[in-house]
Amino acid sequence: MKPYTDTYQKTMIPIHGKPLLEYIIEGVKTIGIKDFVIVVSYRKEQIIDYFQYGSKWNIRMEYVEQKELNGTGGALLLCEDLIKEKHFFLTWGDILVPYYVYQEAYATFKNENQNFILVTNYQENLQKGCEIHLEGDYLEKMIEKPPKEEQCSNLNNCGIFIFSKDVFEEVKQLTPSQRGELELPDAISKGVREKNWKVRIIKMKPGEFRGDFGDLRVYELLKKDSEWLRKVVAY
Repeated sequence: MKPYTDTYQKTMIPIHGKPLLEYIIEGVKTIGIKDFVIVVSYRKEQIIDYFQYGSKWNIRMEYVEQKELNGTGGALLLCEDLIKEKHFFLTWGDILVPYYVYQEAYATFKNENQNFILVTNYQENLQKGCEIHLEGDYLEKMIEKPPKEEQCSNLNNCGIFIFSKDVFEEVKQLTPSQRGELELPDAISKGVREKNWKVRIIKMKPGEFRGDFGDLRVYELLKKDSEWLRKVVAY
């Protein structure tokens, strides 16, 4: 996301009058969540100074700093002591989806008494994503960044989850990947394989809006056109 990240923390890059993270927080709020834990690192002061403790949004915000950039699993472990409920909602900080996606995930969790929810989006090229394989409505396996010639699914890990706190035990047992990181998908896969976790999949449809703010080209397109905003906030 250079050159923008020379000035901004990625989640604080402005778009149509707000930083990306504010859109995400407002979306998650629509399912009734008022307690947020934000994992910060690079240019953390931009996030903390802007949101402070969340009173402007009628929420409560806490922050933990990821001093060692050791992956999504490492970031999640920092939150363990701050999560008091048996289940919690998790989203990446650079992915924006329509607010009804959060609502569908939460409704499925409540109505079906699920312990694990994972949202997928349709994506043709998964060499920068995580390929999801299903067995019915549930996760069979995840393949991080599959080689193009071996890709056989177009479902990508969207980066939106509901987890039982049981996930922490699996993350603690991870060994670093080739990138030297604790990969959250590895913990999920291990739970499915060894603990018989039932991870319910919520599938976004082909063509549904998903803004990936880790992609400079996507950001530049969304910055020029605000029509996508109506799709995001409609619920």
